[in-house]
Amino acid sequence: MKTSSLPHYGLRIKRQALQLGLTAILLTACQPAAPTQDTNLALTAAFQTAFAQLSQPTQTPAPTDTPVPTPTIPRTPPALPQTFQTSILKPADLPRTYVTDACQYLQNKWNPNNAAPGTTVMVIMIHGITKAAPDNPNGISVADFKKLTNDLFNMGFTAINMQQMADFMYNNAKIPPRSVLLIADDRHFAEYFNDHFRPLYEQWGWPVVNAYIGLDERTDLWEQNAALSAEGWVDYQAHGYIHNINITNSSTDEFIMGEMNGVIASFQKYFNKKPIAYIWPGGGFSARAVEIGTQLGYKLGFTVNPRGPVMYNWIPQADAVNQDNPFAIPETPAGNPLMTIPRYWAPNARDALDSVRQIGEQAAAYAEQNKAIELEYYDIVCAPTYGTLPTAP
Repeated sequence: MKTSSLPHYGLRIKRQALQLGLTAILLTACQPAAPTQDTNLALTAAFQTAFAQLSQPTQTPAPTDTPVPTPTIPRTPPALPQTFQTSILKPADLPRTYVTDACQYLQNKWNPNNAAPGTTVMVIMIHGITKAAPDNPNGISVADFKKLTNDLFNMGFTAINMQQMADFMYNNAKIPPRSVLLIADDRHFAEYFNDHFRPLYEQWGWPVVNAYIGLDERTDLWEQNAALSAEGWVDYQAHGYIHNINITNSSTDEFIMGEMNGVIASFQKYFNKKPIAYIWPGGGFSARAVEIGTQLGYKLGFTVNPRGPVMYNWIPQADAVNQDNPFAIPETPAGNPLMTIPRYWAPNARDALDSVRQIGEQAAAYAEQNKAIELEYYDIVCAPTYGTLPTAP
């Protein structure tokens, strides 16, 4: 039935109802009347009621509007800021990033349970500590070493071990805002560590990393160092196997494997551990050695290039040999900043303490300046896949 015929259909029904009503009234009128009832009045009332109903207009239901959904306006993510730069570094020593996933980087950076932006690590190479003035320009005297460590402590630095370093560099795991990684190169008897580093551990809880040569000889030397390793505060990492020949671009795969894999076997035999860091002997490395080292499971590698401190996703490197640092091998051609991390030489480290402090403070301020932009980007681009950022504990 069409909607337009409904009014006529309603009138027809009402007319039929009127006819039936009138018929009923007439039939009733034919019945013997009660002595007190006025028949004319009853008929009149019936006619008035019927015509009143007939004159009422038929109500047609009002159409219901279908709700129209409000369109969602897509949000445009803001452009991310440039990598933090500082004039404190030498012009050719530029910071390199290594986290390719912007969302992963931002999640690690702004997770309140991780290291705060501006957290720095100063890596210091200790090539030898002598009671008298060192005859090697790379060495440091006992007196100067004590000055260095006291200055580090007084400026708020705290020593960390290699696992903490790796967790920080890969995941921005929480470490002290000013951290120092003390790496003592080469093999030493236990006396060396007991004299110079145990006091740091007992006073401040500071560990030391020993870049240990993996040549399987001198069982007595291995046993002494294995005992220190078991105590936990001397952290042994790889420093080559033969050690006395530097890796270069002309080194064969066989030689590289012998140096980098041979030391792993010795560590597993004597220390019951696998090293996660490779301290390049003589500072020599190559792109091929970096590739092989990564395949062998090394997470970090350390040069002898004193370019600056490091932060999460921020490592100073150079593209080519330059006058700012003429003896340093360029790191960027190796293709992996994590395997070519710079180190300060101990004799010069005290002079760089304030620069390291300033770099950390500048980086923290730059991060805070761009925090709103990075969080907006994360909310628009990253949160649908990576989830919202964790809350502070």
